[in-house]
Amino acid sequence: MTTLKTKLHLHAAFRCMVFASTAAIALSVANTATSQQPAAAAATQNEVVAVVNGTSLSRKMLGEEALRRHGEDVLESMVNKYLILQACKQHNITITNKDVEDEIQRIAGKFGLSVDRYLQMLQQERKIAPSEYRRDIVWPMIALQTLVAKETQVTPEEFNKAFDSQYGESVKCRMIMVGKQQVAEQLHARASADPAQFGQLAKDFSEDEASASVRGMIPPVHRHTSDPKFEKVAFSLKPNEISAPFQIADQWIMLQCVKHLPAMHPPAQQIAAIRQQITDRIRDQKTRVSGTELFQKLQQQAQVVNVLSNPELRKQYPGAAALINGQQLTLAQVIAETLKRHGVEVLDGEINRTLLEQELKKMNIQITQEELNAEVARAAESYGFVTADGKPDVQKWLADVTSEQGVSQELYMQDAVWPSVALKKMVAGQVKISDEDLRKGFQSNFGERVEVLAIVLSDQKSAQQVWDMARANPTEEFFGQLAEQYSIEPVSQSNLGRVPPIRRHGGQPAVEDEAFRLQPGELSGIVATGERYIIMRCQGRTNPIVAEMDDQVRDQLVRDLTEKKTRIAMAEKFDELKTASQIDNYLAGTTQDGRLAAVPAAEKR
Repeated sequence: MTTLKTKLHLHAAFRCMVFASTAAIALSVANTATSQQPAAAAATQNEVVAVVNGTSLSRKMLGEEALRRHGEDVLESMVNKYLILQACKQHNITITNKDVEDEIQRIAGKFGLSVDRYLQMLQQERKIAPSEYRRDIVWPMIALQTLVAKETQVTPEEFNKAFDSQYGESVKCRMIMVGKQQVAEQLHARASADPAQFGQLAKDFSEDEASASVRGMIPPVHRHTSDPKFEKVAFSLKPNEISAPFQIADQWIMLQCVKHLPAMHPPAQQIAAIRQQITDRIRDQKTRVSGTELFQKLQQQAQVVNVLSNPELRKQYPGAAALINGQQLTLAQVIAETLKRHGVEVLDGEINRTLLEQELKKMNIQITQEELNAEVARAAESYGFVTADGKPDVQKWLADVTSEQGVSQELYMQDAVWPSVALKKMVAGQVKISDEDLRKGFQSNFGERVEVLAIVLSDQKSAQQVWDMARANPTEEFFGQLAEQYSIEPVSQSNLGRVPPIRRHGGQPAVEDEAFRLQPGELSGIVATGERYIIMRCQGRTNPIVAEMDDQVRDQLVRDLTEKKTRIAMAEKFDELKTASQIDNYLAGTTQDGRLAAVPAAEKR
């Protein structure tokens, strides 16, 4: 039962890499898989890859599941690498191991890491083994760079523009964006009459949600980084001056200049490194464009037939996954490569699914298609996919979720819906909503909130210094200036300390307790939460959204709290199942003895 979210992250990570492809076996020996001895093939297929509470999971089953989930992507990447290999041969290009190691060292250096630390990070965070990274990502990248090297030279003009965009002068602005010229003209008249209200107008009327939430503040405008018209207007403004509305695409925009920021002058000893960084970045950008164009050309010139995705062709070419210029890339090769890349991940999902199946059998619970359909309808409704008459729009939801997550409807039902229904039935009747739950839920959702200005710091020493300054000059204006200068949190930093009002039971008890103790104008102490240190200045309290809990509010709270507590119970149930199980994962090389989990700590000694 691999979670859909986890699968999506891995799926997206591989797809986003530049031709993250692997053939592993040259096409010249593509047919060798079909010539293996039948006994050896059967032994490989029947090899046990895991045992879950006595239930064996075979490599054949795992290969089929891995192929269902990742086969198309792996096949595409194998074909891609073959085409790149052929192009390199035609141009007498050879990529050596030293070339690969030098490129890895260059990339690691960009992040300030040693090669060992960089490769370790890739393995831990992206689940990419060093050998896979060298062979399947770095090699194709270098090959494409070499093939398009003449087209990716960086000119002095390109370098100068990039340097200016990064270190040159910039303009800090607020922005209002709307879709209609008439609305823009009306807002311009109001802003021109009282420029101090520009931020409030942006908050209330701008259709750009990201900047509206911070009263129109946008990142500093640099040259050569956005629309030339936008940059020209920004740089033409004086501090506090408001531009006339101007059109870009189908939007009408107004800018208010906050201040001009001078150009930065890096120390002389850093210039060489900066020049290399900028040059590398431009070359990488040009390589992506030229490499894409070259690869499209290679694809157009090649004759590639995807057998895997076509049931009729699979009957016609049994054992083949694709035909490349008439040569077969076998299904066995694709399965082997898919297991190499995704086997551990997919096996973990199958182990989880087996645990659920075993528990369902033990509890004598059956899952019906009607229950699966009801769960899909519930998900559709909870995410706002409803028809005009208020019913769940299941078809639209399925189309959206499968498209966004890059999975088939069948896999969505198997990997997301079925486990949810299974766990929900296992914990049925365990979830109770108490009066205390309702009280806290009502306070959190409908009760009063504290309006504060906030400064977020990363260490105790800085927090103490900023707190001392705020106490010495206890004005709202000065606190806002401190937030702009010192806060490491983007919203408070760009909005003079303003943050969303703080509610009860919102998940940050230390912050909430301190905020609700404050009186208007009072400075808080330093609140440590996680790795952050927060200083607040109280502005007052909001009125409760709803004064009393009527039946409608109670019903809404019961639904929301039941859903939340059910999810928690489901997670706890699954953790309990996994902890108490005997799991031997031969692919990952791990063993878990669930019997030990049930033994008291004193007895284990």
